[in-house]
Amino acid sequence: MPPSPSALLDDVLLGVCALYLLTVAAHLTCQILFAERARRRRPAPDPGHRPGVDVVVPCHNEDPDVLAACLASIAAQDYAGDVQVHVVDDGSPNRATLDPVYARFTALPGFRLIAFPDNRGKRQAQAAAVTDSAADIVITVDSDTVIAPDGVRRLVATFADPLVGAAMGEMLAANAGQNLLTRLIDLRYWYACNQERAAQSHFSAVLCCCGPFSGYRRSVLEKVLDDYLHHTFRGRPSNHGEDRHLTNLMLRSGMRTVYAPDARSATVVPDRLRPFLRQQLRWSRSVYRDTLWMARKLPSLGAYAVLDTFAQVAGPVLLGAALALAAVRAATAGPGGWPWFAAGALGVAAAYCGYGTWRLRHPRFLAFALYGVLHCALLIPVRLRALLSLGDDSWGRRGAAS
Repeated sequence: MPPSPSALLDDVLLGVCALYLLTVAAHLTCQILFAERARRRRPAPDPGHRPGVDVVVPCHNEDPDVLAACLASIAAQDYAGDVQVHVVDDGSPNRATLDPVYARFTALPGFRLIAFPDNRGKRQAQAAAVTDSAADIVITVDSDTVIAPDGVRRLVATFADPLVGAAMGEMLAANAGQNLLTRLIDLRYWYACNQERAAQSHFSAVLCCCGPFSGYRRSVLEKVLDDYLHHTFRGRPSNHGEDRHLTNLMLRSGMRTVYAPDARSATVVPDRLRPFLRQQLRWSRSVYRDTLWMARKLPSLGAYAVLDTFAQVAGPVLLGAALALAAVRAATAGPGGWPWFAAGALGVAAAYCGYGTWRLRHPRFLAFALYGVLHCALLIPVRLRALLSLGDDSWGRRGAAS
């Protein structure tokens, strides 16, 4: 006798939930293990390593006070080597309000302004500075980011290893105290850096050196710059995902990419749900696009890179499928008895919250459980939408209003 539809649905739900929990448990265990190993094996900085540095700050329609704070933090760096700062105005509509900020900082030694008459995009803004400079290390800083006084020095220290092609510093929320959403994003950024990127860095294969504060070795950057500028998806220019794609170009060239936890920065994060969801849609599309682009390279980066990528891509899909199947089950045959799944999900949440609480000895990380609720309620639908609309660039472009 064939199983009833209700029994078949239960079996499918059981399988999906089990696969999700196994994937997440394996991924989380490996993340924490390798993040801790990465912390213990950090090499001592070489005080004699002082290559020249070009800092590139693309700016489009930024708030003048936010931009001034960014540039002031760069001017206050304690790096003993030569530093040149290239501020690129990418056709800002509010250029008149930014001009006093530009005038103030370009009067300082080492600062200069490149002004585009129209908006050309972040890649073109970065390329304009890179092709008109010559320092060994190029550091990109988002215009809404403040870096610690020793940030450049600590980020540059990672390039003492000649095989390192790119590195990123820690990225937290500059406006974390503004409301509950910004506090949760601040916690999410801590985990993204000090758990996810740290674990990837153990294998010298960080998959995305984030835009707020990252550095690149010029000799490699110049070789991949043309591919970076002309990146396409389905025959169309790719308008977002710059940081991830540039990182992956470095990896495909054979270089290492690492995380420098002591090179600290703070960036302004969305303080309202709508801009936050736009940001997440943009980022999710770039994850899926570059995962397809990097699929053949991933095995050469090691088994952990394959597991990490699978969990990032398949995890949200599996969780979304489990929630959808559970809703169908509840609507057609009443709630199923899945206490083990609830216990497993709570265990995952406890592990995430527990790691941050233990690592920094601070109970604020217990609130990260609320991000899990946000993840299930809003981010899973956003990620599924991103997966189903990979060729759509119309929603999610970064700007002051987003």
